[in-house]
Amino acid sequence: MPYFDAASSAPLHPVARQALLAALDEGWADPSRLYREGRRARLLLDAAREAAAEAVGCRPDELVFTPSGTRAVHDGIAGALAGRRRAGRHLIVSAVEHSSVLHAAAAHEADGGTVTEVPVDRTGRVAPGAYAAALREAPGGVALACLQSANHEVGTLQPVAEAAEECAAADVPLLVDAAQSLGWGPTEGNWSLLTASAHKWGGPAGVGLLAVRKGVRFRTVQPADERESGRSPGFENLPAVVAAAASLRAVRAEAAAEAERLRGLVERIRARVPELVPDVEVVGDPERRLPHLVTFSCLYVDGEALLHELDRAEFSVSSGSSCTSSTLTPSHVLRAMGVLSEGNVRVSLPRGTAEAEVDRFLEALPGVVAGVREHLGAPQPAEAAADPEPEPEPEPELVVDSLGKRCPIPVIELAKVIGEVPVGGVVTVLADDEAARLDIPAWCEMRGQTYEGERPADRGVAYRVRRRT
Repeated sequence: MPYFDAASSAPLHPVARQALLAALDEGWADPSRLYREGRRARLLLDAAREAAAEAVGCRPDELVFTPSGTRAVHDGIAGALAGRRRAGRHLIVSAVEHSSVLHAAAAHEADGGTVTEVPVDRTGRVAPGAYAAALREAPGGVALACLQSANHEVGTLQPVAEAAEECAAADVPLLVDAAQSLGWGPTEGNWSLLTASAHKWGGPAGVGLLAVRKGVRFRTVQPADERESGRSPGFENLPAVVAAAASLRAVRAEAAAEAERLRGLVERIRARVPELVPDVEVVGDPERRLPHLVTFSCLYVDGEALLHELDRAEFSVSSGSSCTSSTLTPSHVLRAMGVLSEGNVRVSLPRGTAEAEVDRFLEALPGVVAGVREHLGAPQPAEAAADPEPEPEPEPELVVDSLGKRCPIPVIELAKVIGEVPVGGVVTVLADDEAARLDIPAWCEMRGQTYEGERPADRGVAYRVRRRT
């Protein structure tokens, strides 16, 4: 069964497995002890730290191992904010950061701090100069800025080097979440703090990295501990740490060749999906992106249903959208980009993915999407694209009541009635699903109609769409 969700967690690299088994035999003792077994464990820990630091591009004494990438993010943000409290209590993040960063920002706000979210364009990329503008317009002293190296949902690479220069000019440290990119290469630029997670590159779960450059004011907010420079308390999971460092070195040695190969497979998916499946939007930057990841959204499709059907077809994929029956809200990344959230599919290929597996996915996808659309009662592509001559004379304005109906039903009902108003006529969709705020404007852009905005309604929101074609 092809596994296409490496962005969530990559399969364990063979080198990680070998290192883990070896370290279970050799690295079980306390590395802080002076007897023989402890010294042996210390040698393994020091070697792992040196290997990881080399891959990150920092000094070994600037890097500590944490119990997860999320913990590295939380500790890094909290420590930098605490260390620079005298400089100010303002935090700058991009609107498409990983939820771990946004949760830390929310906690900072709850504690009395302030936060600026830097917007992104339709590809998910921060504009050049955006961080410099946010620094100038901050309501108070800025303690820290955060910017991911690459987006976890759509693969877009961020201008980290440029943002780091803008932050350095304002004497503000920049924390980079490099979880998605570190396995492919070092993070460029004059960053101050960096975090990563081993299971994203094929290491074992439960190991994160936190690098803090010398000179960055940093104060650990949790109780002091003698391990990991006091920044990550508790006994190190030494076998997992050794496996994480060994696999990071191994994947970096393979990165150039594998990136070129996987980029070719992703290019095929990006080109073929819109040809094979009507009403699809491929999202993310087409050029400045991770080599193994592609995301697309399908009109008139429920994302959860689509993932279930792909799983039945023996494909393990993910969704950048959380527009499901459990959350009822679209992905914050897709919302910030202003792109379609319906039927969102993220394909992230692990190392070693065979060309035949991608071909089989492309062969199966059209039938799966068509089946989900038919089940939901979506208009056929010909119907959605037609410009009928209705009889009797069409009404100049229609109201579609989609209250209580979840995505993508409001958009399906809009598509079904748009031909019942004349060109220049208006369809008003009443909906109380948060996803409609994103998906109705996206549908208008894809279908060549005019979105005229929204207004409050009695039990939801009224979205106005003017027929243009």
